[in-house]
Amino acid sequence: MIKKILVGYDGSESSRHALEFALDLAGKFGSQLRVLAVSRPPDFGTEVETEAIIEQSRRYFTDMLESVKTRLAGGPVSATFEVAVGHPAEQIIRYAEHHGIDHIVLGHRGHTLFDRWLIGSVARQVIAYARCTVTIIRR
Repeated sequence: MIKKILVGYDGSESSRHALEFALDLAGKFGSQLRVLAVSRPPDFGTEVETEAIIEQSRRYFTDMLESVKTRLAGGPVSATFEVAVGHPAEQIIRYAEHHGIDHIVLGHRGHTLFDRWLIGSVARQVIAYARCTVTIIRR
């Protein structure tokens, strides 16, 4: 039984498709839906005001999730929304473990093979380390 579904959301086309899939899944199983956006801090060594950038990014994702909240309000599936700060895969896995998530849904960005080899993909890292079922939605 799927009781809690987590969808990683960044506003991209692939994450919008993942959200639609997660909504459909939550509706079919009567599951709780949780939507998580992750604000990634600048890389170390960047000479910028890190806190200001993180706060600006948090505000961006909070505003983005507000539009999703408005769209889903009054619908058949109730959802909660949060913004975390850190590496996306790590934050998604941590959130899932902390909140007892049964199923994670993510969009696939479709980076080039070289990009995936060099930096890895969030989806691949979540699949490797999550303790629950993970569904990747391709565009």
